[in-house]
Amino acid sequence: MSQLVRARLRALVCGARVAWLRAASRRDTLRRDAGMVTSEYAMGIVAAVAFAVVLYKVVTSGAVSAELQGIVKKALDARM
Repeated sequence: MSQLVRARLRALVCGARVAWLRAASRRDTLRRDAGMVTSEYAMGIVAAVAFAVVLYKVVTSGAVSAELQGIVKKALDARM
């Protein structure tokens, strides 16, 4: 083999190996960042509780409660 062919093959092999190592490094970085830390869990729980409180207040308000009772009453009184 000529030196030029050898040099091109080496460049291809080394280039592919470098690309594979970079991709593996990116995968490892993504894997390490896949989970949440404790502070993120805490913020998620606070947000979920706040949303639950707002939803509870909306559902137990007078207008929504009356509308829900009307829907349930209409469903129970329906005849087939």
